[in-house]
Amino acid sequence: MSCADFHAQNLESAREEARRLFAAKAELQGAWLGWVASQIYTLRPAEYASMVRRELQSLQGNV
Repeated sequence: MSCADFHAQNLESAREEARRLFAAKAELQGAWLGWVASQIYTLRPAEYASMVRRELQSLQGNV
């Protein structure tokens, strides 16, 4: 599978995961950063984790 195919097949899932992680920010407040890092660390494959990280950064920029 090419990188572009992987991205296309997993983009919506990565966006949903990023939205889920971002939604916990208000509840976790100061503990959120460590928690979200641990959540992203568990995601596999690494390319998918990177996609989620980018989507999360995008959400944080839109606040």
